[in-house]
Amino acid sequence: MPIQTLDDLAVQGTTLGVRIDINSPLTDSGELADDARLLAHVDTLSELLERGGKVAILAHQGRPGSDDFAGLGAHAERLDELLSFPVSYCDATFSADARRAVSNLNEGEAVLLENTRFYSEEYMEFPAEQAAQTHLVDRLVPVLDAYVNDAFAAAHRSQPSLVGFPTRLPGYAGRVMEREVDVLGDIESTPRPRTYVVGGAKVSDSIAVAKNVLERDLADHVLTAGVVGNVFLFADGADLGDASADFIHDEGYWDYIDDAAELLDTYSDRIHLPKDAAVERDGERVELTREEFPPNEDEGAMDVGDATITAYSEILRDSGTVILNGPAGVFEDDTFATGTREMYTAAANAEFSIVGGGDTAAAIRKFDLGGFDHVSTGGGACLRMLTGDELPALQALSQ
Repeated sequence: MPIQTLDDLAVQGTTLGVRIDINSPLTDSGELADDARLLAHVDTLSELLERGGKVAILAHQGRPGSDDFAGLGAHAERLDELLSFPVSYCDATFSADARRAVSNLNEGEAVLLENTRFYSEEYMEFPAEQAAQTHLVDRLVPVLDAYVNDAFAAAHRSQPSLVGFPTRLPGYAGRVMEREVDVLGDIESTPRPRTYVVGGAKVSDSIAVAKNVLERDLADHVLTAGVVGNVFLFADGADLGDASADFIHDEGYWDYIDDAAELLDTYSDRIHLPKDAAVERDGERVELTREEFPPNEDEGAMDVGDATITAYSEILRDSGTVILNGPAGVFEDDTFATGTREMYTAAANAEFSIVGGGDTAAAIRKFDLGGFDHVSTGGGACLRMLTGDELPALQALSQ
């Protein structure tokens, strides 16, 4: 869909509302535990400030009721350190104080407004036209000249700060948004064979991705792992034991076993299942082949085993394009990090490699892996693009 970018924006002297996604892990004391998402937006913010813009930054942190639902003071301090331009903080979002802070900006200055989700309507989703009439948008529009959306990681949401502003102001995509759309929206042109790794625990989204790319003949191989792989194993008749079955049932994924079975019936030549699984037994990693299933009653499948790693790594190394989305196991535990680390290392050697956001990017940082061509900032948004779904924030910009 056609969207305007910063190349189309006359920045000098304009006051810009810039939506970014800096939702980050926090320490127990409320400090930033990881600044990766802030670093992602440095290019966009630096460019706007260097070109003489006056920048009012909008962002969220956590969600109501969660431990990481917090103000953005620490984020403002870190942005001030990362940018060569002054970044102040305002502990209001659209009040008179917030509007005054925006109006008082000089060229080359930025202010980070308070967590948009402190405002109840921001945690709801609306059609763009209705979002444009919310208090957040209505109060800030008079002090803004244009709107820039760089928050790809939240682009699958239809919240006021994401879809309301471009209904009433000229809207532009920031550099993060532009790169994500250019890469993820042009998968068809990437080299083949094309391999998708669907892992982790986002079962419904992963099955939707697999279905979409197989039906559209975008995938030569779909490698399943993690909880997704376990669902496909159950669909194929494997018995992973009570612990894995209970987890899948308790998380609400049991009904997706039928969906996985339908995909296997149609695309068994392109869908690859784990050949073995690693469980924890007496505090140690023990690998079981499918012939040795089921594990003991309290042993859940925590990672893929060596046979799967070898088979998957060979496919990944021989791929023209690899799209990674989701880890192979509980990579946060070093005992069960092997599958994720080895598969990702092999994927980095493909001709062209794309990393989906969320846990996948976190695993890459944990293992200090490099060599990937594109690391997406968004998990849910990335999956939506890969399934061909429209992203509300992009729709709003295109209008």
